Amino acid sequence: MTTAEKLIERLGELGRTCGTAESCTGGGIGSAITAVPGSSAVFMGGVISYDNSVKQGVLGVSPETLATVGAVSPETAEQMAVGARRLLKVDYAVSVTGIAGPGGGSAEKPVGLVWFGVATPTGTKTEKRVFPGNRAEVRAAAVEHALSLLLAAAE
Repeated sequence: MTTAEKLIERLGELGRTCGTAESCTGGGIGSAITAVPGSSAVFMGGVISYDNSVKQGVLGVSPETLATVGAVSPETAEQMAVGARRLLKVDYAVSVTGIAGPGGGSAEKPVGLVWFGVATPTGTKTEKRVFPGNRAEVRAAAVEHALSLLLAAAE
């Protein structure tokens, strides 16, 4: 059973819902969830906030956050998850923002760096990962990790 299948099963058992706020994964998390039959009972939708204007205007990431710490940061990931939870009216929301490569990295923020946010009824947490590999591998790893974070939040 895939992580997405486990997530759909668990949320169904709980009668809970989820949604996503994606940047570097470009909708991959939502795609993985909706590939599972029955996902419509628990998945409400997602926001692909690739550009900062969408992070700010749709999800409510503060302009100060984007200006001071940037899009790839724990603060942005947290605000994206909270915004998705509010906007989509879901129990659980996961966010991803990162640098999939091959360019765009720096010493402080290398290619493969992804920040995750998970907003739940009891609060929000963030997590940092640096995934090895090319663009496709980084994105695939980020999708799988985001699904596992949602599943863990629903346990």
